[in-house]
Amino acid sequence: MSTESNSLPENVAENDSGIEITTRTKYLEMQSDPASNSYAFSYTITIRNNRAEPVRLLNRHWIITDQNNKIEEVRGKGVVGQQPVIQPEATFEYSSGTIIATEIGDMSGSYTMESMTGEQFEAPVPLFVLAIPSMIH
Repeated sequence: MSTESNSLPENVAENDSGIEITTRTKYLEMQSDPASNSYAFSYTITIRNNRAEPVRLLNRHWIITDQNNKIEEVRGKGVVGQQPVIQPEATFEYSSGTIIATEIGDMSGSYTMESMTGEQFEAPVPLFVLAIPSMIH
């Protein structure tokens, strides 16, 4: 007996900032309404601090693009109402969601982080795909 998963494979990226970011997405069929061009997706982000000191996540910046090339830019303080401090070699994970007008799209962005010494830096979130299961082969 096979069950079709609405999740896409994990996407892991480490960069020069010392912050490793893993993304997982899932199509939310029950919250979507294809007849109205409304496709809901959840995404789970895991942020790992590979630096030698704690860091605080200050802000988020997302660029969400659908298949029609409609771009939505989202900027805000923290994530899910928090500005977490992430200790060295520790992780912070959260889930959120977005709605786009097409069956496939993508997201990318960055987090503004701050070290305990006050240094601010960007931790890029590489592009990840939002797609209903039948769109990815």
